[in-house]
Amino acid sequence: MDAYFESIGQFIQTNQDWAGPILFLLTLGESLIIVGLFIPATALLLLTGGLVGAGTLSPWIIVPWGIAGAVVGDALSYLLGRWLGTGMLRRWPFSTQRTAVARARLFFHRYGFASVLIGRFLGPIRSTIPTVAGIMGMHPVRFQIANVLSAVLWLPLMLAPGFLAARGVGAMQGSQHVGLIIGTAGSVLLGCWLLAVFMRKRRSPDDPRARRKR
Repeated sequence: MDAYFESIGQFIQTNQDWAGPILFLLTLGESLIIVGLFIPATALLLLTGGLVGAGTLSPWIIVPWGIAGAVVGDALSYLLGRWLGTGMLRRWPFSTQRTAVARARLFFHRYGFASVLIGRFLGPIRSTIPTVAGIMGMHPVRFQIANVLSAVLWLPLMLAPGFLAARGVGAMQGSQHVGLIIGTAGSVLLGCWLLAVFMRKRRSPDDPRARRKR
């Protein structure tokens, strides 16, 4: 696996014009149901972030391509769910992922719009939530709003560790990429805040009115 990552890194360094399209395909595939389970996106995005931090790749090319791939991947998964409906869950290969689908359906039923916005940050159900949203009839406009917002937050968050490791704390001051650093830091903080709000809500007891209705 290490050799695999190294070969990709070397290819991107020697073929920088292809870095954007490669990242687009990576984030697109990572967002597709079933397919996303077999793509080591986290490691590859860390590698890409390191190349950006080292100055090998331009962030103004990498970031838009990566966000676009994530948005398109989730949109395709959502459309697949709307098109095939609940019947797709009984077909192969979706029938082999019943546990993941069940968790995603429960998560979506409980949190709705927020599940699409936050789900991208939760590895086990990341590639399943969009399809479940389509199956359960989420309005396309509401889905796309959550889809785009989550992608804009998620991509910088995934690139940040590799980027910051390559740049170093001392190299940040006076860097020509100050705008990216500020944007990345803002995305990291906002993503952490969203996750904290979600976890607090999840731990909170049920509404007393809901218990009286049971």
